[in-house]
Amino acid sequence: MGLNALGIEAGTYLLVGAIFVLLLTGQPLAWVTGLVALVFTFGWFGGNALPLVTARIFGFITEYSLVAIPMFILMAALLDRSGTAKDLFNGMRVLAGRLPGGVAVQTLIVAILMAAMSGVIGGEIVLLGILALPQMLRLGYDRNLSIGVVCAGGSLGTMMPPSIVLIIYGLVASVSIADLFVVAVTPALLLLAAYIAYVLARCLKNPDLGPPMSAKEHAEESVTSALVSLIAPAFIVVVVLGSIYGGIASITEAAALGVSSVLVVAALRGELSFRMLQESLVHTLETCGMIIWIGIAAAVLVGVYNLMGGNRFVSAAILGLDAAPVVIVLVMMAILLVLGMFLDWIGIALLTLPIFVPIVKQLGYDPVWFGVLFAVNMQVSYLTPPFGPAAFYLKSVAPPSITLQHIYTALLPFIALQLAVLALLLFYPATALWVL
Repeated sequence: MGLNALGIEAGTYLLVGAIFVLLLTGQPLAWVTGLVALVFTFGWFGGNALPLVTARIFGFITEYSLVAIPMFILMAALLDRSGTAKDLFNGMRVLAGRLPGGVAVQTLIVAILMAAMSGVIGGEIVLLGILALPQMLRLGYDRNLSIGVVCAGGSLGTMMPPSIVLIIYGLVASVSIADLFVVAVTPALLLLAAYIAYVLARCLKNPDLGPPMSAKEHAEESVTSALVSLIAPAFIVVVVLGSIYGGIASITEAAALGVSSVLVVAALRGELSFRMLQESLVHTLETCGMIIWIGIAAAVLVGVYNLMGGNRFVSAAILGLDAAPVVIVLVMMAILLVLGMFLDWIGIALLTLPIFVPIVKQLGYDPVWFGVLFAVNMQVSYLTPPFGPAAFYLKSVAPPSITLQHIYTALLPFIALQLAVLALLLFYPATALWVL
């Protein structure tokens, strides 16, 4: 007797339960998802079901849009190993001035500029943890405020184009990635504004939380050097985003242009070396390998589940709720938030979006708008325990006195700000879609 004797409802519970139980063993998501996919493929459809697996794998790995991902990851890896971001941060200190909380605000501005240069998140948090966190702690900034600024600011890469999250969403949902990039800028700036407003409100009320730079330190800063430090990042941002928004290049072509621009900048700065290229390429290969394996396993699992009738089952269950369409979307957001506590965003995207996006379209909503909601939701997942990758990224470079408990506690106000922006975008879609 095969697994199909269980029926789709019991089969769904067994499939989801098997994934979570196997994840508790500490195995990588790709292996867990792939194993469950194979068991249900052959257990539900029998021994002749191998073509189902190979067809899904071939369809995924031959998707042209995937080419942009290794390019953006390589661009981020090259930036991490060059001095561009460090000079940007040091040069921007002149903007901090003697304003309470000024260095924290400066850190957030540098974070959004770094996000616009690469769209990759982990390296940005590590870099800010190395550059910004020690400086804020040295100036006497509140520990929790400093930690929250680094992690929340470093996570802006989920929203700010060229975000890898938006590229994956566009790929899975069959939505224009260029439209996603255009629409996502406003929510990204909203999040940035919310973080800055929170920092200034707290520091202006209590300057001890973010003491201003001394007059001597401020006098040592040069406006000219600050402007010079902005030239290279501005050039990279204009090449990548300008080529996309100007209609000069596709997303994939813009990614290649971005890599070329970083190589040019590194060469002009005298930083380009064989070792730098080698380390960047190895990092890119490792990261892309993880993404591809998760993608292959998830593509097979979702394909098999849909053939089992799972998409119709989930769609009927969600649409069967006696509630307004916005409440149904709210339920989807809640599901994504819960999954974000335990799963990597790539797995969440590839497992849920093939089921959620058709429902969103059936409800009459714009899938581009839902993509923005998804990206904000995934930014929340970067901060929320127990998975919370941002906490682990920062912990890897933070002083030993800062524990994971300190980091998670510090992130709570910023999680609240993210949820507030998510609610705004959910109930007022025009906040994001006004540019289309």
